[in-house]
Amino acid sequence: METPGSQSSLHRANLERVLRAVRMSGSLTQAEIARSTGLSAATVSNIVRELKDTGTVDVTPTSSGGRRARSVSLSGDAGIVVGVDFGHSHLRVAVGNLAHQVLAEQAEPIDVDASAAQGFDRAERLVAQLIEDSGIGPEKVLGVGLGVPGPIDVESGVIGSTAILPGWGGINPREELADRLGMPVHVDNDANLGALGELVWGSGRGLKDLAYIKVASGVGAGLVISGRIYRGPGGTAGEIGHITLDESGPVCRCGNRGCLETFTAARHMLGLLGESHGPGLTVPKVVQLAAGGDPGCRRVISDAGRHIGMGVANLCNLLNPRRVILGGDLAEAGELVLAPIRESVARYAIPSAARQLSVVPGALGSRAEVLGALALVLSEMGDSTLLESTGEPVPEAQSGHRRQGALKALP
Repeated sequence: METPGSQSSLHRANLERVLRAVRMSGSLTQAEIARSTGLSAATVSNIVRELKDTGTVDVTPTSSGGRRARSVSLSGDAGIVVGVDFGHSHLRVAVGNLAHQVLAEQAEPIDVDASAAQGFDRAERLVAQLIEDSGIGPEKVLGVGLGVPGPIDVESGVIGSTAILPGWGGINPREELADRLGMPVHVDNDANLGALGELVWGSGRGLKDLAYIKVASGVGAGLVISGRIYRGPGGTAGEIGHITLDESGPVCRCGNRGCLETFTAARHMLGLLGESHGPGLTVPKVVQLAAGGDPGCRRVISDAGRHIGMGVANLCNLLNPRRVILGGDLAEAGELVLAPIRESVARYAIPSAARQLSVVPGALGSRAEVLGALALVLSEMGDSTLLESTGEPVPEAQSGHRRQGALKALP
């Protein structure tokens, strides 16, 4: 039996520290591993050699700062993860390995308001197809990340607001997809997954504190504090769309008046342009017309940016994030929407918080949420799974259970 503080227990802990650093970054040089874990260069070198010998990591020559180095990544044979992202008008699925390489990806149009069962039918089919396309068997799937456009109740696992997903009332999306696929599933809302995707692959790389704001059918924020998604005890943190801007304003779907969402969500923007631009208008089309100089579209986007900036200013005053990343179709408008956001932040935020903040578009576009779903599995799976798969002994204190969030590899 291993005791806490024993040499073997310390070695095990160091193995997991190195694996976590590599797992969350995709690949790191040994010097970067040492810096991120606080371990000595000699300890990291010995651990990497051990993990390489067991086939857990791959080591390839590279360069860093003009000097020769060795890049460490998890083995492509260690397993795969699956991401599933439901949007109001799309279903996107991706399959990736533990080295952060996307092996297969596909999106198709879908209306999630119509029927949850139809949506899950298509997700089940698409997941099976992409796993086959990846050339890796389903027995190698370590977990599935699932994103839905609505808050998830932490205790029940049920989608918390049926107003935005009327066809999904009473549905537990994690259980539904897990039963269909026979695989472990982790679920989160789309804004949180967008934040994870940008944190790991996009505009948030290297940061510990940021907010990802997605403006689509609704408006939500994914909050990253000290490198982790903050969900709150009930799982509803980040509902920035329901900050009150005008208590005499339009009635929101939540029942309040003048919420940020009533001034910035897609249905509001398109409603303002319906009479002048006719039916069939979409947010991407508005962005395209604005880029071409259309004055009405430019004004609507600018106004939306000012209102989003007021919400961002509240975030600055409360949480003081280093960066705000704008996602969703509206982010494609670039400076047409970002400049008004910055102007509102400068006006309404505490000056010291505003000076430290950068407001940027997401780097991943419409892929942010599905890549975030892959990152969700990578962040939750636990390193014991990888060590056990290579024959590394598990301390007796850990053998009877796994830490919260760990995923067991399928037989």
